[in-house]
Amino acid sequence: MSDDRLTEKPDTEKPAKPSRSPEEVAEMTETLERWSSSLARELGVSDLEVDIDAVLALAGVAAHAVLRPAAPLTTYLVGYAAGRAAALDDVSGEQATARAAGIAVDLARSLER
Repeated sequence: MSDDRLTEKPDTEKPAKPSRSPEEVAEMTETLERWSSSLARELGVSDLEVDIDAVLALAGVAAHAVLRPAAPLTTYLVGYAAGRAAALDDVSGEQATARAAGIAVDLARSLER
């Protein structure tokens, strides 16, 4: 006869974060889009299309799989690598970004805590 208590996982899950209201999500999205557009303009790359959701997803993987401070570091390095690859190789910015982000996600997941 087995004791199910021996095979149960301890309850170590973090409590769920409270959901944001649709209004809060819309406000956050609008703020991020304005910031991204303003920053791109100031950096001289206003023609760049930024997939904010993809950047945030990449940051989330790095933050959860490695450490929270890995999020900005990862997005910076992926952006730098993608820009360099697009400039030096015969690939589009989108292709270079997808490749660099894929490498970062794979590495982060392989190191997951």
